[in-house]
Amino acid sequence: MVAAARLKKAQNRAEAARPYAEKMHEVMGNLAQSVGEIEHPLLEMREEQNVVYVIIGADRGLAGSYNTNVMNKAIREIGDKLPETVRLVLIGKKAVGFFKRYSYATAGELAAPGAEVTFGDIRAITTRIRSLFESREVDAVYLIYAKFISAMRQEPTVVKLLPMAKPVEGDAPRADFIFEPDASQLLSTLLPRYVDTQVYQALVEAQASEQGARMTAMTAATKNAGEMIDNLTLQYNKARQAAITTEIMEIVSGAEALK
Repeated sequence: MVAAARLKKAQNRAEAARPYAEKMHEVMGNLAQSVGEIEHPLLEMREEQNVVYVIIGADRGLAGSYNTNVMNKAIREIGDKLPETVRLVLIGKKAVGFFKRYSYATAGELAAPGAEVTFGDIRAITTRIRSLFESREVDAVYLIYAKFISAMRQEPTVVKLLPMAKPVEGDAPRADFIFEPDASQLLSTLLPRYVDTQVYQALVEAQASEQGARMTAMTAATKNAGEMIDNLTLQYNKARQAAITTEIMEIVSGAEALK
């Protein structure tokens, strides 16, 4: 009951945040497309020599393969990159513990936020990764987390957070907007908010995925424990019945011997 209630709340938060995050992505794409060529540190495309990965795990286990799937997705994404070209921002004790065995540099470690994720919880993360990108210490930022599909299914996902790619010419009709204030000023204000929104969305998705995986794992564990109890009870009853039958036979045999 408790796990189901937590899952429902986390699922509602994830689903409620999706339209805003998707609309923000759409608006930023239209804005970047409409202003034509514009210079902004968060839009600067560079050759990916140094990369930072923001990996979202959990603080606790007992969630089946949830943490393992996310960490394995991160390892596959990093691939054969040289350790000196990779930096990690790790969220959750399980992520921190997993990557201790690797030689990748850590740019930040944070505990997973509590039940109610706020923009205040993610501000330290987004400030850090924006700083790394704007100072040219890294050339790209990727976000790795488990997207919530259902209580039974969580999909490890990789999202390129920075630089924000402009829409490819011809993908969508170019809208003609009148901006007030000017488009460059709007873009400079909204780009940091865009990064905050995408990280926030990833965190609430990860929380819903964790609760779903935990409820599924606990349900399976409870079912398996019930089946084991039933099997052991049956074996015990059989052994007890056999022992009683043996004792009765011994008593009868002894009585027959006395005749």
